Amino acid sequence: MDVWIFFKLIGSLALLMFGMKSMSESLQKMAGSQLRHILQAMTTNRFTGMLTGVFVTASVQSSTATTVMTVSFVNAGLLTLAQAISVIMGANIGTTLTAWIMSAGFSFNITDFVYPAFFIAILLIYNKKRKDIGDFLFGIAFMFLGLGTLRQTGIDMHLGENLSVLEFFSSFDPNSFVTTLVFLLIGGVLTMCVQSSAAVMAITMILCSSGVLPIYQGIALVMGENIGTTVTSNIAALTANTQARRAAFAHMFFNLFGICWILLIFRPFVDLVCGLAGYDVTMTKTSVGEDVFLANAAKLSFVLAAFHTCFNIANTSILIWFIPQIEKIVCRIIKPKKLDEEEDFRLRFIPAGLMETPELSVLQAQKEIQSFAERMQRMFGMVRELLVEKDEAKFAKLYARIEKYENISDNMEIEIATYLDQVSDNHLSDETKAKIRAMLREITEIESIGDSCYNVARTISRKIQAKQDHFTEKQYEHIHQMMELTDQALTHMNTLMAGRKESFDVNLTFNIENEINNFRDQLRSLNIKDVNNHVYSYGTGTIYMDIVNECEKLGDYVVNVVEARTGIKYRDA
Repeated sequence: MDVWIFFKLIGSLALLMFGMKSMSESLQKMAGSQLRHILQAMTTNRFTGMLTGVFVTASVQSSTATTVMTVSFVNAGLLTLAQAISVIMGANIGTTLTAWIMSAGFSFNITDFVYPAFFIAILLIYNKKRKDIGDFLFGIAFMFLGLGTLRQTGIDMHLGENLSVLEFFSSFDPNSFVTTLVFLLIGGVLTMCVQSSAAVMAITMILCSSGVLPIYQGIALVMGENIGTTVTSNIAALTANTQARRAAFAHMFFNLFGICWILLIFRPFVDLVCGLAGYDVTMTKTSVGEDVFLANAAKLSFVLAAFHTCFNIANTSILIWFIPQIEKIVCRIIKPKKLDEEEDFRLRFIPAGLMETPELSVLQAQKEIQSFAERMQRMFGMVRELLVEKDEAKFAKLYARIEKYENISDNMEIEIATYLDQVSDNHLSDETKAKIRAMLREITEIESIGDSCYNVARTISRKIQAKQDHFTEKQYEHIHQMMELTDQALTHMNTLMAGRKESFDVNLTFNIENEINNFRDQLRSLNIKDVNNHVYSYGTGTIYMDIVNECEKLGDYVVNVVEARTGIKYRDA
């Protein structure tokens, strides 16, 4: 029987965690893009940033999702680190709504409402327009089913009468400061192990409501959960980019500071919260009778939720005035990594370290694709240098770097495509699915730009190795003109990839492409004429036109990227 109850306990916890995940993801699908716009627009100062963090986190029921969005905007240059810190502070307040939902589930038999919710959800899921609402109802129904089962399991276990459990908790001195620290540590470790502060909060509510765990130790567990969630994100962010690590560390600093000052006034603060929730700390079963004691104990789940909210509001109220100082501390501790992009392949934005959600992961991929496009323009710049390099040793070194970039472009295409493929395995909105399809086309075309750059470099190297005649001054001039047009196209493409749509004119890209095509046709005719007139050899003319044609192909790939991003088709006049 004990084994069956144990499996029932972990099974109900699994239901709870699955329900929370499903509910959060469906909410993000319904409102993800709008919330991203809100997050970008409503962070003009520290207070609006904090309120935005509260609103977004309460809406999507995931502080992790809010943090991922925030870090993405910092990486994109749309938010400063100071603004991001204010949003993260708000996210800590917004995430306390989860505790209130759970406390409501513990106050009465919530499973009575679960089955009608399942029935309505299944009807909505088969309606394409209402599918996201159905997914949300399924998630919340699973969450409440897990909570109800967890509550009933706690009752069935008779924890309040279990001598071994009572002896374990009574072995700790309730008045000792060391006991508070021990339970703080236990809460942190448990949260790191199960990767869910909601699950640990549910266990804490069961133990406190059954009378096994005193309220002071229970609140110490809740404080530990706050640390556990930040430790997890910081460990995951060790391999991430600098801004992601700074944001994760700012989150940890915020919670650690709060824990430090709350420990100084621990009991008075807990007593204040208990008073607000109407819970009598001094009441015992022997002094008032079992019925009154149980009625008082039923309020404990609300006490835990109230403490979680009061703690984060109080902590934010203190630290929001010191955001510039926090930013300086974070930047001093987390220094930028020296990333040698010419020699090493490394994705900069996709492995952000934080637990990502499908809708918001697209932001990370977009930033990575922007970085990919910028690398390819740098690679083209190296090819332009290679054309005029006369020193053999420098030529060989530069050519080796171009080869390295070609390998980087192949790897980036595969890694980003694999990441997008994993994201697309999740339930996504139609808008996000279309965006992923466009992004897959973008990375294919950007990798082709890398191929063209490498082909030009190989052609130049082949000319040197074959000891072909030098290009004439006119040929050099024409190649430089063609490369300048191509570089203009790449620059304009990267303006679009960086999200600066206000300074982007799609017609300019198409005009540059027309110029490239017309110039290529002009040079082709001129090349035939010059070869016939013996201005240079046929072999030199072939290599010359190979470079020109490859630049023209590169221009085509640029147009394809712009088409994929804007959805506007190019019409070759």
